[in-house]
Amino acid sequence: MTTNSETNIKLRSLKKEDAGRLALLCNNKKIWDNVKDIFPHPYKLSDAHKFIDHCNNENPISTFAIEYNNELVGAIGLMPQTDVYRLSAELGYWIGEPYWNKGIATQAVKIIVEFGFTKLGLVRIYSGVFEHNVASMKVLEKAGFELECIAKNAIIKNGKICNGHRYAMIRA
Repeated sequence: MTTNSETNIKLRSLKKEDAGRLALLCNNKKIWDNVKDIFPHPYKLSDAHKFIDHCNNENPISTFAIEYNNELVGAIGLMPQTDVYRLSAELGYWIGEPYWNKGIATQAVKIIVEFGFTKLGLVRIYSGVFEHNVASMKVLEKAGFELECIAKNAIIKNGKICNGHRYAMIRA
């Protein structure tokens, strides 16, 4: 799809042969602790196959593999909204733990935001972050997102109630 040649980061469609790598990277509780519960844990090969099939059936495709130096290191997607929110999309992403703190997520977010605004015609892209996920907040801020609100006690994860931080970017 799109590449940032300066950082060797590329977003591309997911392929069936990505399943093993996805299962390996996703089967990590540290990742699961920072994503919605729809993301399975433990993460099995069958989960990876279901995810790839789901992504490849999107119309338009808006979930992509993140490649760094030609290696799959994560995934990122936009979930277009409907009805009166149809010009907005929710952003979600994860990076495999061995690739944390390398600036990969920030660059991937910048690439998909450009895609969302230019190819999907979006006006607003937003993302929710659990209050303990400071790294993801920094990713979004470095990519140009602004904190819109903190929703008090809006999330339950691992049996704990926490605040949700909502970040957004508006097309210029």
